[in-house]
Amino acid sequence: MTLPEQNAVPSSGSGGSLGIVSVTSEPGASGRAVSADTSAGVEYRLVRNRLVHEVERGRTMKIDVCDAHPELLRAARNVGRPTKEPCPICDQCRLVRVTFVFGAKLPAGGRCPGTAAELTALCRRPEPVLCYEVEVCPECAWHHLMRKYPAGGPNARGRRKVAQ
Repeated sequence: MTLPEQNAVPSSGSGGSLGIVSVTSEPGASGRAVSADTSAGVEYRLVRNRLVHEVERGRTMKIDVCDAHPELLRAARNVGRPTKEPCPICDQCRLVRVTFVFGAKLPAGGRCPGTAAELTALCRRPEPVLCYEVEVCPECAWHHLMRKYPAGGPNARGRRKVAQ
């Protein structure tokens, strides 16, 4: 798995070329690059904050960021986990977190677990899975990928409990 180009970091080698580096935010983790099969995750809060700032300044229109797919809105209304955080765009509704899990032996569209127990069970599967956590405003249709992280696999039983 490779990370998107915006996550490329200049390498310290000659020529100043860009190299892809994975970063983990696990406590006690070293600053070295890690392979995709470890517990490295990617958080997108900085990207989110930049986008919200662009909307506040009028550089990006609300209609361009409040365009959640109807299926994502349905999942947010029915199985999403409510947060205490207000929507950064409309400020009328509290955000909801929805997690989608993709992997072997799961439907092509992934699974959207409805309970914390179901999410934990999916993350402890013997087959590796990739989890995507999205924040959604059911009122104005704002949505943003907050983080993605691998789970499951051979060491799934020994991993920390998934953040709820």
